[in-house]
Amino acid sequence: MINSILKNQYDRAIHQTKNLLIDDVNKYLEKQESQPSFEKYMEDRKVFIEQIWLNTWLNTATSHIRYAEKKDYLTTKGLDISNLNKKDINRLFRNEIREIEVFPYEEWLRTKLGENKEIWKKRYEEKREVYLLKVEEQQELEKKRKYTVKFSYYIEQLMEKHYEELFLYIRYLTGCNIAVEIDRNGIVLSSMEVTFEEYLSNEMDMPYNQFYFLEDRTEAYENLIFQHLIDFFPTWVKEKLPTRIKEEYEEVFDCSISNSFLLEVSTPLLEEITAEFLEDLFPEYIIDLEKLLDIPFDVEIHKEIMEKDRQRKEQKEAEDREEQRRRKEEEARMIEDIFGKEYYPPTSRDIKYVLHTGETNTGKTYQAINRMMEASSGLYLAPLRLLALEIYETLNQNDVPCSLKTGEEEKLVLGAQHQSSTVEMFHEKDYYDVIVIDEAQMIADKERGFSWYRAITKANAKEVHIIASLHAKNMLLQLLGDTNVEIYEYYRDTPLQIEMDLFQLSHTRKGDALVCFSRRGVLETASELQRKGWQVSVIYGSMPPEARKKQMQRFIEGETKVIISTDAIGMGLNLPIRRIVFLENDKFDGIRRRMLTSQEVKQIAGRAGRKGIYDVGRVAFTSDRKKMKYLLEKKDEDLYGFTIAPTNTVLERFQKYSNNLGLFFYLWGHFKSPEGTKKASLAEEVLLYEMIMDTMVEARMSLHDLFSFLKLPFATSEAALRAQWKMNMEAIVENKDLPEPKIKNDSLEELELSYKSIGLHLLFLYKLERRTEAYYWEKLRGELSDQINDHLKAGIKGKKRNKVCKKCGKELSARFKFAICNECFHRK
Repeated sequence: MINSILKNQYDRAIHQTKNLLIDDVNKYLEKQESQPSFEKYMEDRKVFIEQIWLNTWLNTATSHIRYAEKKDYLTTKGLDISNLNKKDINRLFRNEIREIEVFPYEEWLRTKLGENKEIWKKRYEEKREVYLLKVEEQQELEKKRKYTVKFSYYIEQLMEKHYEELFLYIRYLTGCNIAVEIDRNGIVLSSMEVTFEEYLSNEMDMPYNQFYFLEDRTEAYENLIFQHLIDFFPTWVKEKLPTRIKEEYEEVFDCSISNSFLLEVSTPLLEEITAEFLEDLFPEYIIDLEKLLDIPFDVEIHKEIMEKDRQRKEQKEAEDREEQRRRKEEEARMIEDIFGKEYYPPTSRDIKYVLHTGETNTGKTYQAINRMMEASSGLYLAPLRLLALEIYETLNQNDVPCSLKTGEEEKLVLGAQHQSSTVEMFHEKDYYDVIVIDEAQMIADKERGFSWYRAITKANAKEVHIIASLHAKNMLLQLLGDTNVEIYEYYRDTPLQIEMDLFQLSHTRKGDALVCFSRRGVLETASELQRKGWQVSVIYGSMPPEARKKQMQRFIEGETKVIISTDAIGMGLNLPIRRIVFLENDKFDGIRRRMLTSQEVKQIAGRAGRKGIYDVGRVAFTSDRKKMKYLLEKKDEDLYGFTIAPTNTVLERFQKYSNNLGLFFYLWGHFKSPEGTKKASLAEEVLLYEMIMDTMVEARMSLHDLFSFLKLPFATSEAALRAQWKMNMEAIVENKDLPEPKIKNDSLEELELSYKSIGLHLLFLYKLERRTEAYYWEKLRGELSDQINDHLKAGIKGKKRNKVCKKCGKELSARFKFAICNECFHRK
């Protein structure tokens, strides 16, 4: 008796088994060449049909009976399943139902088919007949398939044999299409030597062709060629096929060859040959293709035309290659003549060089400046206006009359024999007893480095003092060659101590300098500290030197307790700093965000400690202390490769050939600098040149003057300043007054941009020798600087960010990168 749980599935299994048994009988009978008996079938298939029932029953019951029902069934069988998992229960259930009463499939099959011999015979005859028809159909299909493969191979051979004939016809049709297209759309070719490939990719994008536009011209012509082939190919093939091939086809298919069959067989081959034809057409001149419209197609005539066209093109290309070779040789001679040996290190000169190398904040500059003050005349060359201003004030306070000249600022002191300048203002013809060149490791900078190279190698003095970091020593000695060099190395009197704990803004103390690497970061941090009650000074690169000096003075005098700065703090600024704190470990360098270098970490960290005030300089980090400690303590690799840029001598040599600055920049780009040097990119000069290229400014101004205006030191990244530069250049060549800078003071950003705008105006005024006007604008710029300082002094308006640790609720700095504080992180 079948259990009620199993009954439905048992009946389903019986039904499926019956269908499978009938299928098996049919397949057995159709393959027998003579009629077998029912007993023979049962003998041959006994094992298989036994397995049919068992597999059908087990699979049906296992798949369709619910898990709970399986458990109930096993329980009613008296089995303990309390400790079994689902997999074990399924396995046990499957084993148990094997013992269920077997459906009498043999008895059923005998009653259904075996007892009536007529029914058995009729079934055999029907199945055998259907089977033989199917075999015959398959044999016929296979015969046609094999012939189709053979026919396809023959077509492929035919196309290879007549490739040139097919190509000539496609060339003719394509030329006709091009001629009609050019005439219909009024297309004007840029030259007589436009190739088909250039026509597809470039000519259609020219201004006078913009009314006629297709997104993908190449694909359009590829489709056109393919369609041409589809149109004429069946007729062409039928003409070429031998009678034998046609008769074989008719014998196999019992009909004549149809166009649809030819296209079905040939389409993959036509797609391949279309791509080949397109490649072959690409290098052909458009003028050679469009003329084919007027020449009726004849294979021999068009073959002769194509050969002549190709010969003429090959001759033209050979002439072009020869011209290009000659041009390259001439270009190489020009480059050698113009740049020549201009950038090789100087031979021995009658100058005493004194090299001061050492760590940051070790008194290198102090020693060199004292020697310059003792001399009857001296020149100090600084990397920043602020440092030039500081030395100018230092000398005058020590009763050494000193003038200031920075390009956008001149303070001439009566009777002064000393001058403090930015390094870009160096003039090699001016003589001094002592010249001091500060931060000379900047010689490796790709954009500004040449100013240091020029100052060091062209200095006109009895004595030249060069101040640099330790890792620049060997490169500078290599540059100086066989000259007389004294070397002094300096090391810190105040040691640096790295703090163990990671810094948080709540750890801020008097004398701290917090360093981040963007103006925005400086202002946001300053805003946070001001809200917590701190008086702070701020320093960042775009801040006016006067405002920066006042911010520093407030810190020095104790009016502010903390200073927040960008890496500008690392460039020669001596402040009473107790601790340097790196709020960030990476910076954006104009191209990408990258980790600080070892030298950058040392340059900034070296500002911590001031002998007599803080005898130990402290350094702290907000994250990745181990990595930053490694960078601070590792030995720097020596600098290699100083930067070179065009000199006046180079420009004079170039003018023997041309006055076109575009050509000059091209030659500079192809000039290979001497080993151990790297070329300045001149990216800023090129950016400005492109603004006035082919205009009246370029036409009316001498090459030397134009290049000097391109090199004016201002923030070319500011679009407003670039526009101001262009308007000033136009005013100069038109003999008009320079347009006055636009002054806006509604926000700190507008004040800073206005300050820069006046600075650019002053660069032009001093270059044009208009010093009287410059005095007015210097005064106005000073007032703007005071307003900027007042903004910073009053407090930075920053958007308050109530960022807190999501674990303990402790307030976090808005610049803190993580969702939980450091303490919670370490506890975790």
